[in-house]
Amino acid sequence: MEPLLILHAVAAVCAPALVRRFGRDAFAVLALPPACGLGYALWVAVSGVPVESRHDWAPALGLGLSFRVDPLALLMTFLVTGVGALVLLYCSRYFDAGEEGLGRFGGELVAFAGAMLGLVVADNLILLYVFWELTTVFSYLLIGHDPASRASRRAAMQALTVTTSGGLTMLGGMVVLGETAGTYEISRIVADPPAGGAIPVATALILVGALSKSAIFPFSMWLPAAMAAPTPVSAYLHAAAMVKAGIYLIARLGPAFGGLPVWQVIVVPLGLLTMVLGGWRALREYDLKRLLAYGTVSQLGFLTVLFGAATGDTAIAGVAMLLAHALFKASLFLVVGIIDHSTGTRDLRELSGLRRSAPWLCATAVAAAASMAGIPPFLGFVGKEAAFESLLTGRLADTVTLAGVVAGSVLTVAYSLRFLWGAFGDRPGLEPVPAHRAAAATFLPSALLAVLGLVAAPFSARYGHAMEGYTGTFAGPGHGTHLALWTGAPVPLLLSAVALAGGAVLFLARAVVARTGELLHLIDSGRAYWAVVRALDRFALQLTGVTQRGSLPDYLMLAFISMAGIGGFSLLYGPARDIRLDVVRWERAEQPLVGVLLIATALIATRVNSHIVLALLAGLTGYGVALLFLVHGSPDLALTQFLAETLSLVVFVLVLRRLPVGPREGQPRVPFGVRLGLGVVSGVVAVGAGMLAESARSAAPVGSLMAGAAEKAGASNIVSALLVDIRAWDTMGESSVLVVLTLGVTSLVFLRRRTYALERPSGKVRRGERTHWLAATLPVGEQAVVLEIVARLIFHTVVLISIFLLFTGHSAVGGGFAGGIVAGLALVVRYLAGGRYELAVAVPVHAGVLIGLGLLLSTITALWGLLVAGAPLEMLAADVAIPLVGKLHLSTVLLFDIGVYVTVVGMVQDILRSLGAELDRQIDDEEGR
Repeated sequence: MEPLLILHAVAAVCAPALVRRFGRDAFAVLALPPACGLGYALWVAVSGVPVESRHDWAPALGLGLSFRVDPLALLMTFLVTGVGALVLLYCSRYFDAGEEGLGRFGGELVAFAGAMLGLVVADNLILLYVFWELTTVFSYLLIGHDPASRASRRAAMQALTVTTSGGLTMLGGMVVLGETAGTYEISRIVADPPAGGAIPVATALILVGALSKSAIFPFSMWLPAAMAAPTPVSAYLHAAAMVKAGIYLIARLGPAFGGLPVWQVIVVPLGLLTMVLGGWRALREYDLKRLLAYGTVSQLGFLTVLFGAATGDTAIAGVAMLLAHALFKASLFLVVGIIDHSTGTRDLRELSGLRRSAPWLCATAVAAAASMAGIPPFLGFVGKEAAFESLLTGRLADTVTLAGVVAGSVLTVAYSLRFLWGAFGDRPGLEPVPAHRAAAATFLPSALLAVLGLVAAPFSARYGHAMEGYTGTFAGPGHGTHLALWTGAPVPLLLSAVALAGGAVLFLARAVVARTGELLHLIDSGRAYWAVVRALDRFALQLTGVTQRGSLPDYLMLAFISMAGIGGFSLLYGPARDIRLDVVRWERAEQPLVGVLLIATALIATRVNSHIVLALLAGLTGYGVALLFLVHGSPDLALTQFLAETLSLVVFVLVLRRLPVGPREGQPRVPFGVRLGLGVVSGVVAVGAGMLAESARSAAPVGSLMAGAAEKAGASNIVSALLVDIRAWDTMGESSVLVVLTLGVTSLVFLRRRTYALERPSGKVRRGERTHWLAATLPVGEQAVVLEIVARLIFHTVVLISIFLLFTGHSAVGGGFAGGIVAGLALVVRYLAGGRYELAVAVPVHAGVLIGLGLLLSTITALWGLLVAGAPLEMLAADVAIPLVGKLHLSTVLLFDIGVYVTVVGMVQDILRSLGAELDRQIDDEEGR
C-alpha cells in the first residue's frame, strides 16, 4: 500500500512538468497511479490475502503508520482508484488544449486521489485524520480552480470552512476515543469497543466531522455550492470520493458504536431529513449539475440511514447502494460535463432535442438514471430492494425509518425523470440545441460506469458474500437480507412499485411541486450559514476596530498585560511558594559584561526615533544573546544565533525602505509611569516563572541521555544530532513552517491585482530625502564598481565555507541550517553590491525550485527510512571506499541536512527576490526610472 501512496505523491509533483511537455494528454499518464491502485485492489480481491502493515512513528503517543485492507476498505479502494482513473482519462479531452492551470489542476487531482486512498486504508485514527484533512485542502484547491470566478472562490471557502470545522471537532473526539480505549488502532477499537462516560461524547464529536464531510443536514449547503468546480471534480469528489469519506467513517465505526443512544438520535434522523430535503430541492433546480448535487445530498442521506441503523441487514443494503451510487452518479456528472462542453449550457430550460443529436449519450444517461431511480435490472434496484427488506422488522423505529426511505425514493424517481426530461427532452417552441460529437475519451468513461451498474446486478449475490467479512461484524440477529435481482419478497417489490409510481406522479406534477418548494426556504442551511458568517464578520470588525489600531506599543502593552496578569496570578496563587531561591549571580566574568551590554542597548532604544537605528539596536541585542550562548559553552547555538540575527537585520533594513517617514507623534496616550510599571512587573513575572520552572524539576535532566543518543547516531555534535537525527521530525516540521511563512509574506509583495484598491494618504507622510542609500539602487553610472568586483570575488569563498559547515556539522560546529544561512548571506552581499540583476546572475534558478528541492530531499530521507528500516527518518549509514580518496562514511542524515541547506538557501533567495529586487522595481516604477 505504501508504494501506491508514494506513486500518487510523485505523480502529483510531476504533473505540472508532464502537462507542459504533453499538454492535456498528460492526464492519460496521470491516470496510471489510480489504475495501478485498481489493479492492486483486484489482486487483493482475487487472492483473498489480507493486507496489513504497520510502521511505528511515536509509539508512546499511539502514533503509527498503520494500513489495513478489509472488505470495506477494499470496496472504497475500488471506488477511489477506478473512478479516479476514469475521471483523469476524461480530463484529457474535457479541457481545451493549452488551457491555463492544467498542470496545477492535474497535480491537485492526483494528490487528492492519493489522500483519499490513504484515508480508506488507514488503521490509525490520527493517520486517518491526517489524510482526512489532506482531502479537505485538495478539495478546496480543486473547487476554487478558477481564481477569476467569484463563485468558485466563494464555494471553495465555504467547503473549506464547513469541513475543516467538522474535522477539528472530529479530532477532539478521536483523541478522547483513543485515550479511553488505550489505542488509536481502528481495528482494535472496533473489535473491542471501550466503555465509559466519555465514549458517547467522543462518538458525537466524531459524528460531527463525518456528517459535515458527507454534506448531511445541517451541513448540506457546501455541496451544491461546490458545483462551481469543473465537472471532473464534481464527478470524482462529489460522487465517488470525498463525500463518501463521512459515510465510510460511519460504516467503519457502526459495528462498535451503532448501539449507543447518541448514535441513533443523531445519525438516522438526520440521514432521513437529508434524504427528503435533498430530493425535494432537486425538483426545483434548473442547472443540471445542481440538480445532481441535491440528488447526491439525498442519496448521501440514504446511505447515512443504512449504515447508521447499524445492523448487518442494513449494512448489506448499504454496501450495495454505496457501489451503485458511485457508478450512476459519477456517470451522470460526466454526462453533464459532455452536455455543457458540447452545447455551452447546463440550464434545462435552454436544452432541447439532445436525444436525437446525441443518442448514445442519451442511452448512457438513461441507464445511469434508471439505476439511480431503482429500476430493475440495475444495481440501484438491488440495493434499494435490500434496503426495504432490511427495515421490515416490525419495530416502530424501523417502520418510521422505512416510511421516510420510501418517501425519499419517490423523490429520487421524480428528480431522475426530471433530469432525463431536462437534458434530453424536447421543448415546445424551442429549437433543438446544436451539439458537437463528444470525444471518445469523454464518452467512454461515462458509458463504462453506466454499463457497470447494469452488469454488476446479476452478480450482486457474490458481491454480498464477499462483503460478509464486514457485514458480519455487526452484533445482533438479522432476518437474512441478501442481495439478488429477484428476492421473492413481495413487500419490498411492492414498495419499489410504489416509489416508481409515486415518482412518476410527482414528476408530472412538477409545476405544483416547484411552487410548493418555496416553503423549503424556511429550512435552508445555506442561508443559516451565511447569516452566521456575516455575524462573525461584523463581530470581528468591531473587535479588531478596538484592538487592532496599527500601533505597535498598543500591541506590546496587550501582550505584556496578558503575560503579567496570567503569570502573576499563577505565581501568587499557584505553586509559587515552592520556589527555591538558589540563585547564582554568574559563572564566568564575561556574563555580567554581556548583560550590561544588553541592558544598555535596551535603554538606548527607548530614546531613539530612527527606524534604522532601532533595527541596529535590536540586532545588537541578538548578538548579545549569541555571546551568552558562546560564554555558556554552546558555540553551535552561538553561530546559529549570530547568522540568524544578521539575516534578520538585512530583512529589517530591506523592509524599512518602504516605510514612510512620518512627523514625530505627540505624547503617548499611556503615561510614562504606567508603561514603566508594566515593564517592571512583566520582567519580575518572567524571572519568577523561570525560577519556578527550574525549581519544579522532578526528573533528572536529559542531557546525559542526549550524549548517548548522539554517540549512537555517530555524531560528536549533540546539537546537530538533535536537529537532523534524534528530533528530525521537529526539524522537518519547522522547515515546512518556515517555507509557508516565507512564501506567504513574500507573495504579498508580488500582489498586483486587488479587488479593492487601497487608498494611500496624501500629504500626511513624507519619505526621506535620500532614497538611493543602497548601492543596488543607485542610478547607472553612480554604482560602486569596486564593491561589485569584491562581492563577486568573495562570493565563491563564502559559498565554500557554507558547504564546509554543512559537511562538518555532524562532528563540529555547523550543519545544514547554519551553512544555508551563510550561503544566503553570500547572496545578500551580491544583491547589496549589484542589485536585482546581480542576484539573478548569482542564482539563475527560481527560489521555488530550490525550496521544493530541499523539502523533497528531506521527504525522500523520511520515506527511505520507512521503506528500508521500517520507521520514517530512521538513520541508514554505509562506508564506501572511493579510489584515490579513501574510505568515506555516508549517512542518510547528510541527505536530510542537505535538504535543510537547500531549503534555507531558497528561502533567503525568495526574501531577496521579493523584499529586495521586487521592491527595487516598485520604487523605480514610482520614480519613473
